[in-house]
Amino acid sequence: MWWGLLCALGAACAYGVASVMQSVAARATDTGEDGVDPKLLVRVLGQWKFVLGLFLDVLGFVAQIAALHVLPLFVVQAALAASLAVTAVAARFLGVRLGKREWAAVVVVCAGLALLGAAAESEGSDPVGLGFRLTLAGAVAVLAVAGIAAGKASRRIRTPALGLVAGLCFGVVAISGRIIPSLAPLGLLTDLATYTVAVAGGMAMLFYATALQRGSVTTSTAMMVLGETIFPSLVGVLVLGDRTRPGFAFVAVAGFVLAVVAALALARFGEPATETKPTVSP
Repeated sequence: MWWGLLCALGAACAYGVASVMQSVAARATDTGEDGVDPKLLVRVLGQWKFVLGLFLDVLGFVAQIAALHVLPLFVVQAALAASLAVTAVAARFLGVRLGKREWAAVVVVCAGLALLGAAAESEGSDPVGLGFRLTLAGAVAVLAVAGIAAGKASRRIRTPALGLVAGLCFGVVAISGRIIPSLAPLGLLTDLATYTVAVAGGMAMLFYATALQRGSVTTSTAMMVLGETIFPSLVGVLVLGDRTRPGFAFVAVAGFVLAVVAALALARFGEPATETKPTVSP
């Protein structure tokens, strides 16, 4: 169990640093068309920082899959949410100054998710059939439509909405990775979940890159963490047999509430100043 937690925390660090590097690359890329432009991924791949961030994402994904095969979804996704704190700290090197409310929200998110992780029990996954795999594929189609609609929304709504849809896509990636029974090449090629991982992962990268290009890295990441944590955690508990340690259900609920409230607060106040003078929190 401990090596699974280390893998999950390692994935969080990789994802957090990658988020900042991809933000820099996305902002340095021509905006192109309004809304969600698939060509954005092609343009940002010309930025070495985005490519390096993508490499970190791949390392993080491998570590995440390893963790998913020994830990419940809500433990792994809770640990991955620590990437929000990594992103916030790394963003300071870009000249982004976070106020007291932003830092407090980061701390509360981590504390809430730490409670959730402490309540976890190591369990195997209940087997699922073709129907569940087809449902995940259908969810990907719905999220594609939602992401396109979010890209055309007003500026105030667009960034958090794109971040949330990207997070839900990452959640589908986590669920699909969890239900893949074997990592053998033949097993991967014949499992629908493998292709769901690929499509949902590509969509998540596109929507997240669009959110980073047109809005705050902290806001985008906060909403992404919200989507990729709660959705797969609920699916894990309701469908895949994940559960808490005996007597720790209240701790898990408290952790969820703290994480959600703090993430929403961070999304609301996630427009840190980039001026050279000190930031005064409202």
